[in-house]
Amino acid sequence: MNISMEYYKIFYYVAKYKSITGAAGELCISQPAVSQALKQLEQALGVSLFVRTVKGVSLTKEGTMLYSYVKNGYEQIALGEQKLQEMLNMKTGEIRIGASDMTLQFYLLPFLRNYHRLYPDIKVTVTNAPTPQTLEHLKAGRIDFGIVSTPFEEQKHLQILPAREIQDVFVAGSRFWSYKSQMLRYEQLNDMPIICLEENTSTRHYVDRFLNEEQVTLEPEFELATSDMIVQFALQNLGIGCVVQDFAQRYIDADELFVLQFDKQIPKRHICVVNDDRLPLSVAANGLMKLLMA
Repeated sequence: MNISMEYYKIFYYVAKYKSITGAAGELCISQPAVSQALKQLEQALGVSLFVRTVKGVSLTKEGTMLYSYVKNGYEQIALGEQKLQEMLNMKTGEIRIGASDMTLQFYLLPFLRNYHRLYPDIKVTVTNAPTPQTLEHLKAGRIDFGIVSTPFEEQKHLQILPAREIQDVFVAGSRFWSYKSQMLRYEQLNDMPIICLEENTSTRHYVDRFLNEEQVTLEPEFELATSDMIVQFALQNLGIGCVVQDFAQRYIDADELFVLQFDKQIPKRHICVVNDDRLPLSVAANGLMKLLMA
């Protein structure tokens, strides 16, 4: 049967209020229009759905059976419309973000704080992982977008939006104070105790590739899992730490660490926002993206 859903909507309200007048008022249409719609629905179904009473109308046995199904269906549709409107008005929803320790701490966190203040009912899930794994999560559709650091292999359908610059540096504490006023050459690192990230990280790959171009190969004293720990080792004068400068900045500002100066600066990198252009962002995710790009 090809019956208009509008007829079922009118049927629902007449059955709910047991009144053609009540249904007309709820739907903001005339009583004759309600009566005509019911007549056409009954003709299409080949059965009487209502009988008139002194107080209004009541359902026939067939009408009662139909109403039990229409009621569930219509109320679920109405609930769906309500939930959709809540999502559109940022009253509900969820964002799934992928970010590394660095991109979360030195870029994303202030935006999340502002976003949560504006939209406290939106659920935010952050998957903490290095850049390569974050890109895999994005490719698999497990996150809406990722906050990653360059360099990384650009992939088809990957939309990349540079967000802010980051600088890789070598930092040291008081044990190495004699280097503070010197302009160094990278080959001198061969004679220094080096602290750096493990080899399987994108940051380590980036620095190694740059140093290889300078004919320098690092042989670290310590290889650590996190940049925060590298800073702590450097504060204990266990060696020269290689980190993104943000991790050490507060100690640099306090003169507990200093940045070694070289005759050539390691090229700056970027923190980027990445998403798959084949997958439309949800309203909630798009709201955060607008904050990030403002």
